[in-house]
Amino acid sequence: MMPLHLTEIERVKTISKEDFYKNYVKKQKPLVIEQLTTDWPAYEKWKLNYIKDIAGDKTVPLYDDRPVSHKDGFNEAHATMKMADYIDLLQSKPTNYRIFLYNLMKEVPSLQKDFKWPDIGLRLVKQLPMLFFGGENSRVFMHFDIDYSNILHFHFHGKKQCILFEPNQTPYLYKIPHALISREDIDFDNPDFEKWPALKQAKGLICNLNHGEMLYMPEGYWHYMKYLTPGFSMSLRAFPRSISNLTKAAYNVFIMRHFDNFMRRQKGQQWIDHKNEQAIIQTHKKLGINK
Repeated sequence: MMPLHLTEIERVKTISKEDFYKNYVKKQKPLVIEQLTTDWPAYEKWKLNYIKDIAGDKTVPLYDDRPVSHKDGFNEAHATMKMADYIDLLQSKPTNYRIFLYNLMKEVPSLQKDFKWPDIGLRLVKQLPMLFFGGENSRVFMHFDIDYSNILHFHFHGKKQCILFEPNQTPYLYKIPHALISREDIDFDNPDFEKWPALKQAKGLICNLNHGEMLYMPEGYWHYMKYLTPGFSMSLRAFPRSISNLTKAAYNVFIMRHFDNFMRRQKGQQWIDHKNEQAIIQTHKKLGINK
């Protein structure tokens, strides 16, 4: 099998607010900033054992990589565990269990003192940041965010690989209708181009994030994440600047999500299967691929 067509994301050690805004936010271009967090307490403290010490007694929601089922509610957890037991699991062996969009800072307010809101030219939403945890080789399926935010994604403890696609690559990614994801049975690490021929035309971006590094993901960018080692991440967000992306975000939040949930209740698994089938039919039809 052939690999995807991927280019390394640009990296800088540090950058001025003006340069970041002019050359990356305005141009909607991803960037890795390596040393944005070096003056944060988190840079020294945020290791898995620190989280275990201060939040070990918290019960946390866990997700694995099972396909979407009509029985699952929107972002409904697949299991729960005490944080201490979960971190022991992460450090003992590879696991598919991930913590996704978890507001740990609400549960453990002392964490809020460990990071600083970066003055980097984006008007960040000052709500408490969400945290994400994963074990070695656990994956976050290819998706884009419902609100089309500009995202600052910080990684801690170990390495994480991120594959991004610009929104204009959507026609090649087998997007599921009425959803924010591509087909979940595509292996983006090792894609089968016989089965998914449109992917051969996709041009993406890749980086490996190390401890303390930050990835800027512009509005509506597709992203697929793989934890190369156990670790955790934090995202800060800024609302979309583009009016068309604000409109799309409003549609996703107020219409699309509710329509999809309604259809799941009405048709069950038949609706999920129909959407998966349509992802292939629509993609191949638009690109003139006969399969």
